[in-house]
Amino acid sequence: MTTTTQQAVSPEKSAAPWWKFGHVWLVLAGPIIVVIAGLTTFWIAVHSPDPVIEEDYYRKGIEINQTLQNPEKSFAPALQSRNHAATPEEAQPNMKP
Repeated sequence: MTTTTQQAVSPEKSAAPWWKFGHVWLVLAGPIIVVIAGLTTFWIAVHSPDPVIEEDYYRKGIEINQTLQNPEKSFAPALQSRNHAATPEEAQPNMKP
């Protein structure tokens, strides 16, 4: 009896390498995917850098602020198209050839 018990408990025969257990790969899959995603993000960041800001960005910002200070000029095209869309059909010009 002792020989059978020793064979069943023997670590040499019942132990398998760690990589042969499916649960190990399930646990390791998350960190492996995160590392791969991090390396991919780093590669994208290195190979496609952000565009450089234009040198006259400050002047363009001031021009935008000046157009916003005069709302009649800045909203003129929008108001014109809105008024055209609200014009009744009989008041619209005849565009037929």
